[in-house]
Amino acid sequence: MSTKIDVLVNEQMKEQVPRFEVGDSVRVYNRIKEGQRVRTQIFEGTVIGRHGGGISETFKVRRVAYGCGVEKTFPLHSPNVEKVEVIRRGKVRRAKLYYLRDRVGKSSKVKELI
Repeated sequence: MSTKIDVLVNEQMKEQVPRFEVGDSVRVYNRIKEGQRVRTQIFEGTVIGRHGGGISETFKVRRVAYGCGVEKTFPLHSPNVEKVEVIRRGKVRRAKLYYLRDRVGKSSKVKELI
């Protein structure tokens, strides 16, 4: 028994969801609308968390730009997120990497999964 909400949710979800985990370094292609122009902005960083499930699933990416930590939360099934490219796999033992906020220098790196 599917309701109208379920039909709408299934219609909006992406068929091909990129496979990435917490700790991976990713490149997110985000579509930005400025007035009449539409452009793609790339945000590259480490995935520090995933949250939720289904249509409302989000992931948080962190990078250090000009000595300042920047975090962005992206909805996984948003039409504005064109694609997520995995640059390197990370070897982590946590579900959330919020401890990276307090780290500086080499200790803020995540080991690569070989």
